[in-house]
Amino acid sequence: MARPSANRGFTIVELLVVMAIAALIMTAVPTLFSAALPGIEMKSAARRTVATLRLARESAIRRGEDQALLVDIEAHRLSLPGYRSLSLPKGLTIGLEAASREMLDEQRGVIRFFPDGSSTGGRILLSRKGNGYQVGVTWLTGRIELDTWSAD
Repeated sequence: MARPSANRGFTIVELLVVMAIAALIMTAVPTLFSAALPGIEMKSAARRTVATLRLARESAIRRGEDQALLVDIEAHRLSLPGYRSLSLPKGLTIGLEAASREMLDEQRGVIRFFPDGSSTGGRILLSRKGNGYQVGVTWLTGRIELDTWSAD
């Protein structure tokens, strides 16, 4: 008759060691992700800003009429009539450089696109602690570009 093996399974000490290691990893990983999150969040906001500007340009060309994208710095919002507004993260600093006639007040301005694809031009700055992204719109062609930006 065969005798059952004494080495079946794990001891309680082995299980406790594995659980302790798992607990340490689970507490360290969220800290690493949260450190990277602001940069990821800012890049995502910059890409969504580019997409909203491109939508405004395409809409002007398709409809054959001017389309004005309202940039509200205080509310952290980009609004295009007929489409859902884009809300930007509250932790970002937002800046707008637009044609003087397109500035409604200190906190709001418009980047306007025309049916031929051109625009009034402008630049939206998204930053945190002096670093970030600039989304530029060329007035002659309406081309939209995303670049990194630093206050230094």
